[in-house]
Amino acid sequence: MGKKGKRDKKGKGAEKTLAKMEKKVSRRAKKEEEDLEALIAEFQSLDAKKTQVIESSCPPPSPRLNCSLSAHPERDELILFGGEYFNGQKTFLYNDLYIYHIRKNSWAKLDIPNPPPRRCAHQAAVVPTAGGQLWIFGGEFASPNGEQFYHYKDLWVLHLATKTWEQIKAPGGPSGRSGHRMVACKRQLIIFGGFHESARDFIYYNDVYAFNLDSFTWSKLAPAGMGPAPRSGCQMTPTPEGNIIIYGGYSKQRIKKDVDKGTLHTDMFLLKAEGAGKEEDRWSWSRLSPSGVKPTPRSGFAVAAAPNNRCLLFGGVHDEEEEESIEGDFFNDIYFYDIGKNRWFPAQLKGPKSEKRKRRRGRQAEAEAAGEEELQLPPPEGPLEIVKEVVAEDGTVMTIKQVIPGAAEDKDRSGSEEDEDEEDEEEGGALGQAVEPCPRSSAMVAVKHGVLYVYGGMFEVGDRQVTLSDLHSIDLHRMDQWRVLQEVDPKTQEWLEESESDEEEDDDVEGAEGGEEEEESSEEESEDEEGEQQHPAVQPGEAQAQYVARTEQHWLRLARSHMGPEAKDKKVLKVAQAMAKTFYEDPI
Repeated sequence: MGKKGKRDKKGKGAEKTLAKMEKKVSRRAKKEEEDLEALIAEFQSLDAKKTQVIESSCPPPSPRLNCSLSAHPERDELILFGGEYFNGQKTFLYNDLYIYHIRKNSWAKLDIPNPPPRRCAHQAAVVPTAGGQLWIFGGEFASPNGEQFYHYKDLWVLHLATKTWEQIKAPGGPSGRSGHRMVACKRQLIIFGGFHESARDFIYYNDVYAFNLDSFTWSKLAPAGMGPAPRSGCQMTPTPEGNIIIYGGYSKQRIKKDVDKGTLHTDMFLLKAEGAGKEEDRWSWSRLSPSGVKPTPRSGFAVAAAPNNRCLLFGGVHDEEEEESIEGDFFNDIYFYDIGKNRWFPAQLKGPKSEKRKRRRGRQAEAEAAGEEELQLPPPEGPLEIVKEVVAEDGTVMTIKQVIPGAAEDKDRSGSEEDEDEEDEEEGGALGQAVEPCPRSSAMVAVKHGVLYVYGGMFEVGDRQVTLSDLHSIDLHRMDQWRVLQEVDPKTQEWLEESESDEEEDDDVEGAEGGEEEEESSEEESEDEEGEQQHPAVQPGEAQAQYVARTEQHWLRLARSHMGPEAKDKKVLKVAQAMAKTFYEDPI
């Protein structure tokens, strides 16, 4: 009884501290939000001019972060909404709506009157009611300079059948926040965590709210037991029984004035609904201790429901915080969590069949050379981590941690194979590794018909942020290879250095002419092709050298767009070659 009383007293004290902090942050953020409300109202007045629904074919969406990507409950479509983009000097917010047609591999922009205001870091959940509904809650709006924030607490629904937006105004909902998580579970929307930030203060949440999809009412849950610490960006997964699983996340604490310390959470919890849904207010927290191989600590990972009663985790970043800098290790691996077995395990890519035969034949040749009938190799215990660094002449360092899946074909390497054309095998082996998404954080993911779709995300090159707009897919049943549905368009990449404002005025004048710069670029590319045979970094193998030669021009344009027209040609070439080698070379 004594220990329980102490725990209850400690819990009530934490609640009081949290309430005080929330009032303090809210009071200081009120002035900022009032300033931004005028800007938001201006954007809404522009949206109010839309009077009819217009759906038109369009190029892929521009690069962006923290948007939402959802699978249509009835059609072979993905729905992308909102997001943000930062070019080094200015932050752009969006509230546009895109539809990706899976069978056509094409995009369409859907303009609907009276949409939600521009936002990022919101949450979206899809339910099959009335032909499909897309629910949106919360998120944030940032000033162009990225120093002021407005956190939404509004709830919207997009009726997919009628293509209409509707704002649901119901009292008693969560406070304004972003970075929270929301899932649809048993005719309810369950919201957990998130954060609220102003220019000087911040607060992280661990509260739980439920929105009833039948009565359109909010209720704040008060689960029994010790729950997760406040956090944002966690994994939140509903179970078939109507329970909720929470894993990981990120939070930070203020150690002293102007000094904050971040925490990567790796714990796991179960939020259980008591009474089989008969009493909605009865919930309880319990800690989970999963078996298997858990994901390495990270933030910025993406999550989605997977087939066979599983959920998955993709990518992310692990930031090494030092006194004056932060270096990030980015990931592109997949981890599965088996809900029924309470077990984590890393995904194993099997690879295309042509690549399997090539590797098997290579092992057989080695065995015969050694005078053995078969070369016995121990099965891999897990994926292999490759750490690469790209260093530019100016000292810019990009550290990328890439996870190479274990060779799942080792299990069935015995048996006879039919001989195929050697060129087809070399091409399959090279491209099988080449189409793997580059390591990234903050990617958007969705699963439709057992296929995982990964859109965008970001990685960092020194002080530069590269925002992606590519689209990849992989069949989660076969797990054979990634497919590239959409590549990054270098023309959409832009980075403006704050310290180069004087030089940029001159550069803008030169770049406006366009003609000379394009001729120089074409000359550089022709010189690059002549020099590629002498450059060991881009010629690990004959088939792969051909592939890298094709893609190096892509990265040359990308490197030029980030380094600016004032950068020396040789320096741009080295960065482009290093980026091509990092993302497209088979490191094994």
